[in-house]
Amino acid sequence: MTRAGAALIAAVVWTASAAAQGLPGPPASRAAEAGWQALRDGRHQEAAAAFAAAIDAEPRDPSLHLGGGLAAFLLGQPTAARHALERALILAPGLTPASLLLGDILYRGSDIDGALRVYQAALQYAPADRTLQTRLERLRREAELHGSYFASHGARFTVLFEGPADEALAARALEILEAAYWRVSTALATYPEQIITVILYTEDQFRDITRSPQWAAGAYDGRIRVPVRGTTPDSYELERVLAHEFTHALVQAVAPRGVPVWLHEGLAVTFEPGGGGWAEGQLAGSTARLPLARLTGSFGSFSTAEARLAYAQSAAIVAALFDRGGAAAVGAMLQDIARGDTFAVAFERHFFMPYTDFLAALETPIDLVR
Repeated sequence: MTRAGAALIAAVVWTASAAAQGLPGPPASRAAEAGWQALRDGRHQEAAAAFAAAIDAEPRDPSLHLGGGLAAFLLGQPTAARHALERALILAPGLTPASLLLGDILYRGSDIDGALRVYQAALQYAPADRTLQTRLERLRREAELHGSYFASHGARFTVLFEGPADEALAARALEILEAAYWRVSTALATYPEQIITVILYTEDQFRDITRSPQWAAGAYDGRIRVPVRGTTPDSYELERVLAHEFTHALVQAVAPRGVPVWLHEGLAVTFEPGGGGWAEGQLAGSTARLPLARLTGSFGSFSTAEARLAYAQSAAIVAALFDRGGAAAVGAMLQDIARGDTFAVAFERHFFMPYTDFLAALETPIDLVR
């Protein structure tokens, strides 16, 4: 998950609960209070159940639909979240936290026009809100850039590209992505429901839009973004990058927060064609290692050499998880994280060893190389 995405979710959790306290108190206030507390504690499944009970008792309180929508989003259920947030805004059009989250869900689901409409409507009620202003400005810039792009549509992906010269590349991207969908989703036993937008850029456009480090070959921030100038449809690099970024999209769809970066990146490398072998080669060729603490946060500030090592170590840790419990156990662990379990609790449930023992094993990096 991007740092900006995590910040948005955290802001909506706290701002939404604060906003709800200012609304008329429904008879279901006890259940609502339990729901907000569960969200603050990260117990998303409990929050969803609490808000469902509260809505049964007081269906016209918009704060309850907001809470239910937020819980559904954090459980990786964007369709249910969208319906709940739309209901909240029908009841209270000026409920800014609902607009922020609904706009983000629409954007991630490839409906940028819908997201723009939500933010524009919200500004009528909160014209000085800086978050709304910033997101609306960003979406307008992106819509202007992509307004002249061509589009190829698949069952689960929409690929945007600059012109007819990239049409064959876009068609090949759809083939790669559909294959990656079934390969990765089947391995992790989880299947994202939303349409994912993929944008093929020039190198300059990619750097300008994403602000990614020079070593980055792709990005995912709710949309998959890839620089492709000079790339051919049969390029290995195209297949590698698309598989990598789709894996990020899948993990994000299952568990919008709570997943350490090393797991995100380790899975993404593992599901690249040849990714596991690449990681083994990187670690076998050097004794240098980064401490695990540096792998839990963003890799964006790393040098090229540090990034290469971070990706290889992350993939090696995921390989150790696959060896111990299989890919499906990792997928089940992601779903537990989405429900609100901490990583340590979810790990111990599916890998049958104390998390502290697993961390201790990582102090001997060579043991992670098969």
